Amino acid sequence: MNAVAYLGHATVLIELDGTKLLTDPLLRRRVTHLRRASSVEMDAVREVDAVLISHAHYDHLDLRSLTRLDRSVRIVLPVGLGQLVRRKGFGSVTEVDEGDEAAFGSLTVRATHAEHGGKREFSRARGPALGYVIEGSRTIYFAGDTALFDGMDALAADLDVALLPIWGWGPGLGRGLHLDPRGAAEALRLLRPRMAIPIHWGTYRPMHHGAGAWFLREPVKAFQREAAALAPEVDVRVLQPGERLSL
Repeated sequence: MNAVAYLGHATVLIELDGTKLLTDPLLRRRVTHLRRASSVEMDAVREVDAVLISHAHYDHLDLRSLTRLDRSVRIVLPVGLGQLVRRKGFGSVTEVDEGDEAAFGSLTVRATHAEHGGKREFSRARGPALGYVIEGSRTIYFAGDTALFDGMDALAADLDVALLPIWGWGPGLGRGLHLDPRGAAEALRLLRPRMAIPIHWGTYRPMHHGAGAWFLREPVKAFQREAAALAPEVDVRVLQPGERLSL
């Protein structure tokens, strides 16, 4: 069965044509000063075929989350970052740059441009920020972290699902280049997918904010409004962290 499960933040489990891909796993209940709104069911991610890492920032390349996975899983990540995960015992590591492709079963995964920073703070590690287009019986675009950029409209000729970030982990988007609800709706107008699933929202909050903090729920409502105005032909499906959708 083909399906997408939003596990929270930028972590998505993609099941397509018998292959399981996991994006940017951030699985911990607590990350420094951040607390997760809901826990991750680890059984869902134990038998993935590959992990796709979009960039070096700590909330996307979280080594402590990666080490909860089997060391035999294949890791795909931006060129320049491979040594970070090899040191943790992962033996199958593929470094990619924009335009590179990797095959998983009958799927082809192509690394795409992302308009975002690629330096890992407090580290010498640096690599490009990437998105990924996954092509099989369905075509799925995982944007990672990005702002709008020239050429976004040409990433995929026939796109079924766009997984688009719409927020961050607090009352603001954080440093660097990001999509907000309006920008993500503009991206839909460029990408022209049949379906969109908003990600990178509703998952982590600074501990001094309560569980009912506005930024855990309001950004997705704003995205729905903006998408209805700018790309009404796109079927927007909102998944709460932990929810799964059959394709």
